[in-house]
Amino acid sequence: MSLATRDDVGRVPAAPPTRRHPTGAHATRKRRRSVGDRLMLWLPLTLFLLFTLVPLYWMVLFAFRPPGSTALVPWPITLENFRRVWEGSGFGVYFRNSIAVAVASLIVSTVIGMLGGYALARLTFRGKNVFLVIMLCTQFIPGAMMLIPLFQIFNGLYLTNSLWSLIIADTVFHLPLSLVLMAGFIRNVPVSLEEGAQVDGCGRIRAFCAVVLPLLKPGIVAVGSFAFISAWNNFLFAIMFISSQDRFTVPVGLSYLLGEFGTDFGALAAGGLIAVAPVVVLFAYVQRFLIQGLSAGAVKG
Repeated sequence: MSLATRDDVGRVPAAPPTRRHPTGAHATRKRRRSVGDRLMLWLPLTLFLLFTLVPLYWMVLFAFRPPGSTALVPWPITLENFRRVWEGSGFGVYFRNSIAVAVASLIVSTVIGMLGGYALARLTFRGKNVFLVIMLCTQFIPGAMMLIPLFQIFNGLYLTNSLWSLIIADTVFHLPLSLVLMAGFIRNVPVSLEEGAQVDGCGRIRAFCAVVLPLLKPGIVAVGSFAFISAWNNFLFAIMFISSQDRFTVPVGLSYLLGEFGTDFGALAAGGLIAVAPVVVLFAYVQRFLIQGLSAGAVKG
Protein backbone atom coordinates (compact mmCIF):
# COMPACT_ATOMS: atom_id res chain seq x y z
CA MET A 1 0.00 0.00 0.00
CA SER A 2 1.46 3.34 -1.05
CA LEU A 3 1.80 6.05 1.54
CA ALA A 4 2.23 8.88 -0.96
CA THR A 5 -0.18 11.80 -0.61
CA ARG A 6 -1.85 13.83 -3.33
CA ASP A 7 0.73 16.59 -2.94
CA ASP A 8 3.52 14.20 -3.56
CA VAL A 9 2.22 13.22 -6.97
CA GLY A 10 4.28 14.77 -9.74
CA ARG A 11 6.87 16.12 -7.37
CA VAL A 12 10.43 15.67 -8.59
CA PRO A 13 12.64 14.01 -5.99
CA ALA A 14 15.23 16.31 -4.54
CA ALA A 15 18.75 15.77 -5.81
CA PRO A 16 21.29 14.48 -3.31
CA PRO A 17 23.46 17.19 -1.77
CA THR A 18 26.57 17.74 -3.76
CA ARG A 19 29.95 18.46 -2.24
CA ARG A 20 30.78 22.08 -2.52
CA HIS A 21 34.17 22.70 -3.95
CA PRO A 22 36.10 25.63 -2.56
CA THR A 23 36.11 28.72 -4.63
CA GLY A 24 39.28 30.03 -6.18
CA ALA A 25 40.01 32.55 -3.42
CA HIS A 26 39.29 30.03 -0.67
CA ALA A 27 41.52 27.39 -2.30
CA THR A 28 44.31 29.93 -2.68
CA ARG A 29 44.10 30.89 1.01
CA LYS A 30 44.12 27.22 1.98
CA ARG A 31 47.21 26.53 -0.12
CA ARG A 32 48.96 29.57 1.35
CA ARG A 33 48.08 28.44 4.85
CA SER A 34 49.42 24.92 4.23
CA VAL A 35 52.62 26.31 2.70
CA GLY A 36 53.03 28.62 5.70
CA ASP A 37 52.52 25.73 8.13
CA ARG A 38 55.13 23.62 6.35
CA LEU A 39 57.53 26.56 6.27
CA MET A 40 57.11 27.13 10.03
CA LEU A 41 57.87 23.45 10.58
CA TRP A 42 60.77 22.89 8.22
CA LEU A 43 62.62 26.19 8.57
CA PRO A 44 63.56 25.74 12.28
CA LEU A 45 64.38 22.07 11.68
CA THR A 46 66.62 22.97 8.74
CA LEU A 47 68.43 25.65 10.72
CA PHE A 48 68.94 23.27 13.63
CA LEU A 49 70.20 20.56 11.26
CA LEU A 50 72.68 22.96 9.66
CA PHE A 51 73.80 24.17 13.08
CA THR A 52 74.48 20.55 14.06
CA LEU A 53 75.90 19.06 10.86
CA VAL A 54 78.10 21.89 9.59
CA PRO A 55 80.58 21.71 12.52
CA LEU A 56 80.56 17.91 12.23
CA TYR A 57 81.31 18.09 8.52
CA TRP A 58 84.06 20.63 9.19
CA MET A 59 85.64 18.22 11.69
CA VAL A 60 85.43 15.34 9.21
CA LEU A 61 86.90 17.58 6.51
CA PHE A 62 89.95 18.52 8.59
CA ALA A 63 90.42 14.96 9.84
CA PHE A 64 90.51 13.27 6.41
CA ARG A 65 91.96 16.11 4.33
CA PRO A 66 95.71 16.02 3.56
CA PRO A 67 97.82 18.51 5.56
CA GLY A 68 98.11 21.86 3.82
CA SER A 69 95.02 21.31 1.64
CA THR A 70 92.28 23.94 1.48
CA ALA A 71 89.70 21.92 -0.46
CA LEU A 72 86.11 21.83 0.74
CA VAL A 73 85.89 18.12 -0.06
CA PRO A 74 88.26 15.68 1.70
CA TRP A 75 89.84 14.22 -1.41
CA PRO A 76 92.14 12.39 -1.60
CA ILE A 77 91.26 10.89 1.77
CA THR A 78 94.20 10.39 4.10
CA LEU A 79 94.57 8.75 7.51
CA GLU A 80 97.78 10.58 8.31
CA ASN A 81 96.07 12.83 10.87
CA PHE A 82 94.73 9.81 12.77
CA ARG A 83 98.15 8.13 12.77
CA ARG A 84 99.84 11.30 13.97
CA VAL A 85 97.38 11.93 16.79
CA TRP A 86 97.20 8.28 17.89
CA GLU A 87 100.93 7.59 17.92
CA GLY A 88 102.65 10.94 18.04
CA SER A 89 100.39 12.61 20.62
CA GLY A 90 99.85 9.56 22.83
CA PHE A 91 96.13 9.53 22.13
CA GLY A 92 96.03 5.75 22.40
CA VAL A 93 96.97 6.03 26.10
CA TYR A 94 94.33 8.70 26.69
CA PHE A 95 91.72 6.52 24.98
CA ARG A 96 92.51 3.50 27.19
CA ASN A 97 92.37 5.66 30.32
CA SER A 98 88.96 7.06 29.34
CA ILE A 99 87.63 3.58 28.61
CA ALA A 100 88.82 2.34 32.00
CA VAL A 101 87.26 5.27 33.88
CA ALA A 102 83.97 5.16 31.95
CA VAL A 103 83.49 1.39 32.23
CA ALA A 104 84.34 1.37 35.95
CA SER A 105 81.93 4.26 36.60
CA LEU A 106 79.26 2.47 34.56
CA ILE A 107 79.57 -0.74 36.58
CA VAL A 108 79.68 0.91 40.01
CA SER A 109 76.85 3.37 39.24
CA THR A 110 74.63 0.63 37.84
CA VAL A 111 75.17 -1.83 40.68
CA ILE A 112 74.70 0.75 43.44
CA GLY A 113 71.81 2.29 41.52
CA MET A 114 70.01 -1.07 41.36
CA LEU A 115 70.46 -1.76 45.07
CA GLY A 116 69.59 1.78 46.18
CA GLY A 117 66.73 2.03 43.71
CA TYR A 118 65.28 -1.22 45.00
CA ALA A 119 65.41 0.11 48.56
CA LEU A 120 63.67 3.34 47.52
CA ALA A 121 61.03 1.51 45.51
CA ARG A 122 60.20 -1.45 47.77
CA LEU A 123 61.25 -0.70 51.34
CA THR A 124 59.70 1.69 53.83
CA PHE A 125 62.05 3.35 56.29
CA ARG A 126 62.21 6.54 58.31
CA GLY A 127 63.57 9.55 56.45
CA LYS A 128 63.06 8.03 53.02
CA ASN A 129 61.42 11.12 51.50
CA VAL A 130 63.93 13.47 53.12
CA PHE A 131 66.80 11.39 51.76
CA LEU A 132 65.26 11.46 48.30
CA VAL A 133 64.83 15.25 48.37
CA ILE A 134 68.40 15.83 49.60
CA MET A 135 69.74 13.49 46.95
CA LEU A 136 67.88 15.33 44.21
CA CYS A 137 69.07 18.70 45.53
CA THR A 138 72.67 17.62 45.04
CA GLN A 139 72.04 17.69 41.30
CA PHE A 140 71.76 21.49 41.46
CA ILE A 141 75.30 21.87 42.85
CA PRO A 142 77.84 22.60 40.08
CA GLY A 143 80.83 20.33 40.00
CA ALA A 144 83.17 23.33 39.96
CA MET A 145 82.11 24.22 43.52
CA MET A 146 83.31 20.83 44.76
CA LEU A 147 86.73 20.83 43.13
CA ILE A 148 88.73 22.17 46.08
CA PRO A 149 87.04 19.98 48.76
CA LEU A 150 87.37 16.91 46.55
CA PHE A 151 91.00 17.68 45.80
CA GLN A 152 91.78 17.96 49.51
CA ILE A 153 89.97 14.69 50.23
CA PHE A 154 91.73 12.81 47.44
CA ASN A 155 95.04 14.34 48.40
CA GLY A 156 94.58 13.12 51.97
CA LEU A 157 93.73 9.65 50.65
CA TYR A 158 96.72 9.68 48.24
CA LEU A 159 94.38 9.33 45.28
CA THR A 160 95.42 12.43 43.34
CA ASN A 161 97.01 11.70 39.98
CA SER A 162 95.15 8.39 39.99
CA LEU A 163 92.31 7.16 37.80
CA TRP A 164 90.51 6.06 40.98
CA SER A 165 89.87 9.69 41.86
CA LEU A 166 88.04 10.15 38.55
CA ILE A 167 86.07 6.92 39.00
CA ILE A 168 84.95 7.89 42.51
CA ALA A 169 84.09 11.49 41.59
CA ASP A 170 82.18 10.55 38.43
CA THR A 171 80.28 7.79 40.24
CA VAL A 172 79.29 9.99 43.18
CA PHE A 173 78.05 12.82 40.97
CA HIS A 174 76.06 10.49 38.73
CA LEU A 175 74.70 8.25 41.49
CA PRO A 176 71.63 10.38 42.46
CA LEU A 177 70.31 10.25 38.90
CA SER A 178 70.97 6.50 38.75
CA LEU A 179 69.05 5.93 42.00
CA VAL A 180 66.03 7.96 40.90
CA LEU A 181 65.84 6.37 37.46
CA MET A 182 66.31 2.84 38.76
CA ALA A 183 63.70 3.34 41.48
CA GLY A 184 61.22 4.37 38.77
CA PHE A 185 62.03 1.28 36.74
CA ILE A 186 61.62 -1.05 39.73
CA ARG A 187 58.27 0.51 40.68
CA ASN A 188 56.95 -0.57 37.28
CA VAL A 189 57.66 -4.22 38.11
CA PRO A 190 54.58 -5.68 39.86
CA VAL A 191 55.18 -6.58 43.49
CA SER A 192 53.06 -9.70 43.00
CA LEU A 193 55.85 -11.27 40.96
CA GLU A 194 58.25 -11.03 43.89
CA GLU A 195 55.60 -12.20 46.33
CA GLY A 196 54.94 -15.24 44.17
CA ALA A 197 58.65 -16.07 44.10
CA GLN A 198 58.86 -15.67 47.88
CA VAL A 199 55.87 -18.00 48.32
CA ASP A 200 57.77 -20.58 46.29
CA GLY A 201 60.63 -20.36 48.78
CA CYS A 202 62.87 -17.61 47.40
CA GLY A 203 64.35 -15.02 49.71
CA ARG A 204 64.27 -11.32 48.89
CA ILE A 205 67.70 -11.33 47.22
CA ARG A 206 66.99 -14.46 45.21
CA ALA A 207 63.56 -13.15 44.18
CA PHE A 208 65.18 -9.90 43.04
CA CYS A 209 67.81 -11.72 40.98
CA ALA A 210 65.38 -14.25 39.50
CA VAL A 211 62.30 -12.10 38.89
CA VAL A 212 63.06 -8.37 38.97
CA LEU A 213 66.54 -8.25 37.46
CA PRO A 214 65.61 -9.81 34.07
CA LEU A 215 62.84 -7.21 33.68
CA LEU A 216 65.23 -4.31 34.34
CA LYS A 217 67.27 -4.69 31.16
CA PRO A 218 66.00 -1.44 29.54
CA GLY A 219 66.53 0.45 32.82
CA ILE A 220 70.03 -0.94 33.27
CA VAL A 221 70.90 0.07 29.71
CA ALA A 222 69.56 3.60 30.26
CA VAL A 223 71.35 4.13 33.58
CA GLY A 224 74.57 2.58 32.33
CA SER A 225 74.56 4.68 29.15
CA PHE A 226 74.17 7.93 31.05
CA ALA A 227 76.92 6.91 33.48
CA PHE A 228 79.29 5.99 30.65
CA ILE A 229 78.74 9.23 28.75
CA SER A 230 79.00 11.35 31.88
CA ALA A 231 82.35 9.80 32.79
CA TRP A 232 83.62 9.82 29.20
CA ASN A 233 82.95 13.54 28.68
CA ASN A 234 84.10 14.76 32.10
CA PHE A 235 86.86 17.30 31.65
CA LEU A 236 86.78 19.31 34.87
CA PHE A 237 87.70 16.53 37.29
CA ALA A 238 90.32 15.07 34.94
CA ILE A 239 92.16 18.37 34.48
CA MET A 240 92.06 19.02 38.23
CA PHE A 241 93.01 15.66 39.72
CA ILE A 242 95.41 14.28 37.08
CA SER A 243 98.86 15.75 36.52
CA SER A 244 100.79 12.97 34.73
CA GLN A 245 100.44 12.79 30.98
CA ASP A 246 100.27 9.00 30.97
CA ARG A 247 97.02 9.22 33.00
CA PHE A 248 95.27 11.86 30.91
CA THR A 249 91.83 11.10 29.54
CA VAL A 250 90.53 11.95 26.07
CA PRO A 251 89.05 15.40 26.92
CA VAL A 252 92.29 16.49 28.59
CA GLY A 253 94.33 15.09 25.72
CA LEU A 254 92.27 17.09 23.24
CA SER A 255 92.87 20.29 25.19
CA TYR A 256 96.63 19.72 25.05
CA LEU A 257 96.50 19.55 21.26
CA LEU A 258 95.82 23.30 21.29
CA GLY A 259 99.30 24.79 21.05
CA GLU A 260 100.41 28.17 22.35
CA PHE A 261 101.75 29.41 19.01
CA GLY A 262 99.86 27.16 16.62
CA THR A 263 97.32 24.37 16.40
CA ASP A 264 97.38 21.25 14.26
CA PHE A 265 93.73 21.32 13.21
CA GLY A 266 94.01 18.04 11.34
CA ALA A 267 95.22 16.16 14.41
CA LEU A 268 92.69 17.98 16.61
CA ALA A 269 89.82 17.03 14.28
CA ALA A 270 91.00 13.42 14.12
CA GLY A 271 91.16 13.30 17.91
CA GLY A 272 87.65 14.73 18.09
CA LEU A 273 86.31 11.99 15.81
CA ILE A 274 88.06 9.36 17.92
CA ALA A 275 86.46 10.86 21.03
CA VAL A 276 82.99 10.86 19.46
CA ALA A 277 83.19 7.31 18.05
CA PRO A 278 82.52 5.32 21.30
CA VAL A 279 79.47 7.42 22.17
CA VAL A 280 78.02 7.06 18.66
CA VAL A 281 78.59 3.30 18.66
CA LEU A 282 77.07 3.00 22.13
CA PHE A 283 73.90 4.87 21.20
CA ALA A 284 73.57 3.00 17.91
CA TYR A 285 73.59 -0.26 19.83
CA VAL A 286 71.41 0.64 22.84
CA GLN A 287 69.00 3.22 21.42
CA ARG A 288 66.08 0.75 21.36
CA PHE A 289 66.62 -0.21 24.99
CA LEU A 290 67.33 3.40 25.95
CA ILE A 291 64.01 4.72 24.62
CA GLN A 292 62.14 1.79 26.16
CA GLY A 293 63.84 2.28 29.50
CA LEU A 294 63.27 6.03 29.65
CA SER A 295 59.60 5.67 28.77
CA ALA A 296 59.18 2.94 31.39
CA GLY A 297 60.89 4.96 34.09
CA ALA A 298 58.75 7.99 33.39
CA VAL A 299 55.44 6.27 34.10
CA LYS A 300 55.68 6.31 37.88
CA GLY A 301 57.76 8.68 39.95
